[in-house]
Amino acid sequence: MSASSPSVSRSGLPGEIRTTVVLAAPLVAGHVSTGLIGFVDNTLAGHHGTTTLASVTIGTALWWLPMMVPIGTLLSVPPSVSQLEGAGRRGEIGALFRQAMWLAALLSVFLFAFLTAIPYALGAMGIAPEIIPGAQAFLHGIRWGVPALTLFFCMRYLSEGLHWTLPTMLLSAGGLLVLLPLGYVLTFGEFGLPELGAGGLGIASAAMLWVQAIGFFLVLRRARRFADLGLFARFDRPHWPTIRGLLATGLPIGVTVLMEGSLFIVTALLIGRLGEVQASAHQIAINLSALCFMVPMALAEATTVRVGHALGRGDVDGVRRAIWAGYAIVIGTQLMSGIVLLSANDLLVSFYTRDAAVAALAASLLFYAAMFQFPDGVQVLSAGALRGLKDTRMPMLLAALAYWGVGMPVGAGLGLGLGWGPKGMWIGLIAGLTVAAVLLGLRLLRSSAPDALSRRIAAEHPHELDPHETGCT
Repeated sequence: MSASSPSVSRSGLPGEIRTTVVLAAPLVAGHVSTGLIGFVDNTLAGHHGTTTLASVTIGTALWWLPMMVPIGTLLSVPPSVSQLEGAGRRGEIGALFRQAMWLAALLSVFLFAFLTAIPYALGAMGIAPEIIPGAQAFLHGIRWGVPALTLFFCMRYLSEGLHWTLPTMLLSAGGLLVLLPLGYVLTFGEFGLPELGAGGLGIASAAMLWVQAIGFFLVLRRARRFADLGLFARFDRPHWPTIRGLLATGLPIGVTVLMEGSLFIVTALLIGRLGEVQASAHQIAINLSALCFMVPMALAEATTVRVGHALGRGDVDGVRRAIWAGYAIVIGTQLMSGIVLLSANDLLVSFYTRDAAVAALAASLLFYAAMFQFPDGVQVLSAGALRGLKDTRMPMLLAALAYWGVGMPVGAGLGLGLGWGPKGMWIGLIAGLTVAAVLLGLRLLRSSAPDALSRRIAAEHPHELDPHETGCT
């Protein structure tokens, strides 16, 4: 079938779905493990006390707000690596990776400084006074894990870009084995140690991040499949043109991730002004929603790699099959997530708290969480496919419009302006995600049109374009 045909070929789609599932399955497990880290934090905090849970809610929000920029920026690594692999330029991957590590280290310096200063601004943000001391202690502890987290994601994205996702699963799950006992000991003050509450969870989280980063370094250094890349064979000075190239692709991704993530984080901060019951209930509901989000996020990352690899080898039909496979899978996963959140809301909430008021409000918020499962899956899958095409600047603007032009005004207007409280803020989340799903989906349709793909391939490989490989006639 010609790639200029108006519809994508369905031949090979079942095979592409299987490939995407195999690639994404360890990522799903790894992301769920990451989500369970939040579950452990919140469960330990909730059993320590409602104030501790509210403090961790605010601390976690202010931790992830800046971290989204480097994590998103480093998402330029998987499509860059997968395109080099697909184009038969594997020998260039090691040098690119070393420059990405420099970028990760530099980003961590700025973020450490931010997390050192921001706790002192909590009062000015209007956070409830009883929450502030614990939130400050949590942030002061966890900030020491910033360099570990940025380096971990850099190594992880390299591995995923080369279709090896097993280390992500194992090391993310292994983090739980560190966090659970250490977090319990430091939070509650066991074995003669002081009871640190939220601050103990921050310290335990930082220790876990360093264990994961060191573990990934050892995996990459000893992995036979990467021996030919010479990832750590030599020391390279920063090569600013390469770093600028990674930033040119990655920084818009980082801003896009920040636009979405900050909508959720600022929502948490605004709800934190309403009191500890509302803040705690919101944190429970959002943590359960985040666990559900791990699945489409992993599928989006797998789709990024599959799209980038197909683009690198100049396969128009392959790019489009990868996109359709991602959509087919994510529709099914989001339907299941919505059903679970609706049917088991009381049971799920009971794992977090014994406070009847917090549990009742959290259970009611899961109705809204179920409602945004489908648009959330569509928008993140579309964004992942666009990353594989290195189409990042326009999606950044569309995300800003959806989340901050629609989502936040609607949520703040209903939740605070009209006094609907957390439920109004959650309606704003639904509105922002729905608009993002529509806008990013339309952008992907345009960017993945056969003619647009052929032009993109011609630009990437001006001397290598083969019309028989691309399917162009």
